[in-house]
Amino acid sequence: MSTLLSDFYEYLFGDLAPLELVRQTIVILMCVLVGLGLSRWLRRLLTVSGSEDSAMQIGVKSFVRVLSPLLILILLALARLVLMRLKLPVTLWQVMLPLMISQVAMRFVFYVLRRIFIKDATAGAFLQLFEKAFAVLVWICVLLYITGLWPDLVDYLDTTMLPLGRHKTSLLTILQATASVLVTLIIAMWAGAMLEERMMKLNTMHSSLRTVVARLVRAILILVAILVSLSLVGIDLTVLSVFGGALGVGLGLGLQKIASSYVSGFVILLERSLAIGDMVNVDRYFGKVTQINTRYTILEGLDGIESVLPNEMFMSGPVQNYSLNRKIIRLATQVTILYQDDIETVLSMLEQAAIGVERVSDQILPQALLVKIGEDGLQLEIGFWITDPENGRLNVLSDVNRAIWRVFKTQGIQVAHPKRDIRVMDQRSFEQSVVGSASSMHKDA
Repeated sequence: MSTLLSDFYEYLFGDLAPLELVRQTIVILMCVLVGLGLSRWLRRLLTVSGSEDSAMQIGVKSFVRVLSPLLILILLALARLVLMRLKLPVTLWQVMLPLMISQVAMRFVFYVLRRIFIKDATAGAFLQLFEKAFAVLVWICVLLYITGLWPDLVDYLDTTMLPLGRHKTSLLTILQATASVLVTLIIAMWAGAMLEERMMKLNTMHSSLRTVVARLVRAILILVAILVSLSLVGIDLTVLSVFGGALGVGLGLGLQKIASSYVSGFVILLERSLAIGDMVNVDRYFGKVTQINTRYTILEGLDGIESVLPNEMFMSGPVQNYSLNRKIIRLATQVTILYQDDIETVLSMLEQAAIGVERVSDQILPQALLVKIGEDGLQLEIGFWITDPENGRLNVLSDVNRAIWRVFKTQGIQVAHPKRDIRVMDQRSFEQSVVGSASSMHKDA
């Protein structure tokens, strides 16, 4: 290792005069300082006075980490051209340019991965581990390139053959194929994520239509990326017919539910029967639609529990949408009063009690009705309307019932309850009653 470092030092600084070394160092430091200053100025410009619809504003909050090394790299490249025009040595650029290129590559890859996989800009444990591994790999490649060992490594990988079926393939070809597939897929997913983020900001388009367009474009981009990467690797695309046959057999054997959920997801988004923010009731689940994906939909219940429901449930069964055309819905509660109470007065009391509740809408006034003249009393119903079903139904029903109870207590209105007569009989009277009943049944027969 010491011999390698000494050879490297002689290669860079052996024929370099001290004055030339100082000149190159000063130019590099100036490029670094100017690049840092420009990046700081651009951050303020883009994050404070920039427009959110500008192309430069796309992901600026997470792209600012790429600005500094990118600007320094550009300034170093320009300075190198100027010094070469002046026929001055640029030996130190053989070290600085690979270092800055590696910095730009690492930070740009991190930026793209975070834009694809993490929407809230908080890295998960797996992504952090991948970033560290990728950074170590890049630094190893840079070290090999600077020390002059990179050509030897490439020759070794090219001459190392691995058997793949009847053929042998070099390790370098396998690595290049893997890299091309990963790069094309990441670019496609990045473009799809950026397009989806842009589409979600278009208020002129329905939310369901925005979602389905974004998902379709992302699927098309990923499909094109796979086809392009396979072509770059040299794989014949006719092998996909075998994969298509296997997929068809899988759908016929056990993937019907999954395929049905995917198709149902696109149908729901296209026909706009559901939208994010709607309050729906399907089967035994009630809640607010927070996500509509191609396979499943997430409902957030009023208790905070999120339910992941396959989209097939929304197509094969009835769905109650409380927010499809308008968000105003009717609720009702019933109460039974005694016969001697004045029916008109009590109906008016019920309407006034419901009007006094905060969430009861004043667009349509509450209406009290005499539902039934029952055995135990007069059965009344008070119906009222609310415009915010996403805030719950039981709580507003409770408020209305409490208001009715307070009015009844104040006015002395009693709630009717079933009345039953209970007679206590001794043993002899009970036997006589049973004998009399039996004889009566015998005569009837």
